[in-house]
Amino acid sequence: MFNRRDFIKSTVAGGAAAMAMAGVFALREQHAAAAEPAPAAKRAFMLTYAPHFGMFGNLGGKDLIDQIKFMADQGFTALEDNGLCGRSAEEQDRIAKEMARLNMTMGVFIVNMGTGFGTSAFANPEKGPREAFLNECRAAVKVAKRVNAKWMTVVPGRQFTRLQPEYQTQLAVELLKQASAIFEPHGLVMVIEALNFRDHPDQFLQRIGQAYLLCKSVSSPACKILFDIYHQQITEGDLIPNIDRAWSEIGYFQVGDNPGRAEPGTGEVNFRNVFRHIHSKGFKGVIGMEHVNSRGGAEGEQAVIDAYVGADTF
Repeated sequence: MFNRRDFIKSTVAGGAAAMAMAGVFALREQHAAAAEPAPAAKRAFMLTYAPHFGMFGNLGGKDLIDQIKFMADQGFTALEDNGLCGRSAEEQDRIAKEMARLNMTMGVFIVNMGTGFGTSAFANPEKGPREAFLNECRAAVKVAKRVNAKWMTVVPGRQFTRLQPEYQTQLAVELLKQASAIFEPHGLVMVIEALNFRDHPDQFLQRIGQAYLLCKSVSSPACKILFDIYHQQITEGDLIPNIDRAWSEIGYFQVGDNPGRAEPGTGEVNFRNVFRHIHSKGFKGVIGMEHVNSRGGAEGEQAVIDAYVGADTF
């Protein structure tokens, strides 16, 4: 019987001929792997929900690729990974390859882990933090291209209390315009996230109306709103009316029930009605499952899946 490995070994002295044959076989193997069909999912959701790594670590396994396969098998067609920028290029490539095979969409990752949350880069006139944020944006372009991502989370950070809110707003608009100029040529979209006052005190961006004003002022397809239902239920409620008011500027949604920031059905939000409304408006983007599991272990992971099956039945 013909053995490709023995053939290659026996013809090393032949130089070019051996290399040519080895290339042919390698190409055939690549084509065979690319042609491997993705398995059929157990269900088809009405909306594009995106779990994150660790959410199904018991049912899906510890390996990231195994978790992606499990998500796809359950009917989830997207993934988000806040810490993606911190992963090696090799791991990013590995994730992207498997998601492409399974025809899954990459959701958000966080652009500015260094200049968001605890800093005041956006509302601050000092040059250093502002330039540091723009450097993070430039680095994020490379990551987005590597993993076929379109949307990226930007957190504008803390208030700069030495300036009145109007001056802070103008500074934020100017910086977002500069960031948009980095992302727009690549067809990428930063989605700015308003954070609630309880978990993240003193943040510059807290309300959807405020995010809407910023996006309208920037006036770029590269700057849109990340509407996080958990944060906004705490800060202002009025979810469906605010979705309608800000609709033209919303690029992405994230989910978490309140209190507890766990899966739908564990708190006070009527997610079935909210999801129905988002679907009725023709939303084709991603809804990130940025929350904890209310219960531990495999049982808790199955409860998350069941929660989305229930909330998606509208």
